[in-house]
Amino acid sequence: MHGGTKMETNEKRPRGRPRAYEPDVALRRAADAFWKTGYAGTSLDDLSAATGMNRPSLRAAFGDKHTIYIRALEDYWGLKFATMGVALSSAGALPEVLMRVYDAALDIYFSGDEHVRGCFVVGTAITEALGDPEIQDIVTRGFRKLDADFETRLREARDAGELKKDADVEALAMLVSATMHTIAMRARAGAPRDELRKLAVKAVGVICG
Repeated sequence: MHGGTKMETNEKRPRGRPRAYEPDVALRRAADAFWKTGYAGTSLDDLSAATGMNRPSLRAAFGDKHTIYIRALEDYWGLKFATMGVALSSAGALPEVLMRVYDAALDIYFSGDEHVRGCFVVGTAITEALGDPEIQDIVTRGFRKLDADFETRLREARDAGELKKDADVEALAMLVSATMHTIAMRARAGAPRDELRKLAVKAVGVICG
């Protein structure tokens, strides 16, 4: 009899948390809210609605609004670095590799269901960086890593004879990054994807020229 009671008790237990309460899923949903309306324009109530978590649960799981945003920002950089790393390490000539980089970036910028996202960093963090040292530090370190990763690939291309021997790979890496940021801003402003890809093609022609 006792064993039967125990079995009934176990059967009544929920089999798992709702999907919205899975940390990774909830954080991505919170990021979506910030991505759409920016840091200042997103309230805790907005984050609660986006994640399906009430405010006490949201605070208990992630902390205050600023902490949630920092986690979302770092999560985005992790995604961006991984995506760019796959593109940069792919086989092929330098122009092909750089176009894979820009196509991968465009996949991110146009990944929203209802609106063009653009870049999470460019679209939400830049406006906050001036008055928030923590955000500024994360943004600065992220840009430097992108520049460094691009520079490494460009140096490999120079060593392989794909670029001139006297090519300034540091300057070219910053041009690769600057083009990506320009594409992100134009995407957010409503430029169509095919137009932005043409911009990328022209930039690659200059970089590899």
